[in-house]
Amino acid sequence: MTNVRKAGIVIKPHAPSVEGILKTVVECLEGRGVACVLEDAAARRLGRPDGLVREAIPAASDLVVVLGGDGTLLSVAHLAAEAGVPVMGVNLGRLGFLTEVTVKEATLTLERFLDGDTDLVSPRWLLEARTKGDVSYCLNDVVVTKGAKARMIELEIGIDGRDAARLKADGLIVSTPTGSTAYSLSAGGPILHPQVPAIVLTPICPHTLSFRPLAVPAESVVTVRLLTGGEEVCLTLDGQRGGVFEQGDAVEVRRAPRDLRLIGSPRRSYYDLVKEKLGWAG
Repeated sequence: MTNVRKAGIVIKPHAPSVEGILKTVVECLEGRGVACVLEDAAARRLGRPDGLVREAIPAASDLVVVLGGDGTLLSVAHLAAEAGVPVMGVNLGRLGFLTEVTVKEATLTLERFLDGDTDLVSPRWLLEARTKGDVSYCLNDVVVTKGAKARMIELEIGIDGRDAARLKADGLIVSTPTGSTAYSLSAGGPILHPQVPAIVLTPICPHTLSFRPLAVPAESVVTVRLLTGGEEVCLTLDGQRGGVFEQGDAVEVRRAPRDLRLIGSPRRSYYDLVKEKLGWAG
């Protein structure tokens, strides 16, 4: 048995099927004596007055259940990792590498986890991004990219204190193995199993075609500095957070000191998931 007394629930409010699965999950948890800590949007759906803002859910819970897609899960993943709280994502979208549990599997997976099935838990390490004195954590990636109207930008890349390369491109993606199937994959990066100890650097539309994706040891410290001035450039964390990146600004990326415990489906392996999501099943 797990020691879960409170389960936070976060939803994608406009997902067509969210209300039905929300009621099912709440009934399952409360039937096991687990109190539900609802995000504002979820509380309104159920007509309950006690909702919290999304950012407060992980710290107030022993488990977080996400009903939505990967973007919804990414919005709380870094907070759940900091709070040491496991996350289960129920996929209400289409792709869903992180929210891999289907609606039909939701109660089965919850029951198995609450009964102590540790095989469902996959540890996923995060990136720590340091810039201008701020520290942020990311499950998928740290991205430096040009704005919609900007021209190609130039970046200086350092690894473990040594100059590694200068890149002229639309940008650069620094990703975890978990994030290798996200933006990095779309930009031509490799797929890494979540337990492979590496950080992936994937250029976005590089000017020099010989600049290929690079995997470096997970213990590496990667520094990305913007050399270009006068262009609109953004630093984005997990596609959710970020801001303006100016000439001379640098972001230092390394493995974060904490992992996320991600609860997966009891019916498929990682390779089953990749085959299903990428259409490799034949």
